[in-house]
Amino acid sequence: MKKIEAIIKPFRLDKVKDALNKIGIKGMTITEVKGYGRQRGHTEVYRGAEYVVDFIPKIKIEVIVESAQAAQVVECIREAANSGKIGDGKIFVMPVEEVIRVRTGERGPEAI
Repeated sequence: MKKIEAIIKPFRLDKVKDALNKIGIKGMTITEVKGYGRQRGHTEVYRGAEYVVDFIPKIKIEVIVESAQAAQVVECIREAANSGKIGDGKIFVMPVEEVIRVRTGERGPEAI
């Protein structure tokens, strides 16, 4: 099994969620996060005062899938989150040793 974490722009969330639903992904965890990469934030002007926004608002999506499905999920997220502009995000893929459903005690792929 694999855990896929994707950091994307907030306005791309609905598109990514719909794309994942189309390929049969039934569950995901969404977190509002802040951070920066190469773009290093930006400056904004508010009521005549200029200030630096160091951390950009992003969305983190976490999905656990069987290993055979990981490449398809990664490509699905990449296509849906891509705007072609800087700051589109990153996707991380990590191994998962075990999944346990709390309610039933199911383990492994059945618990996903």
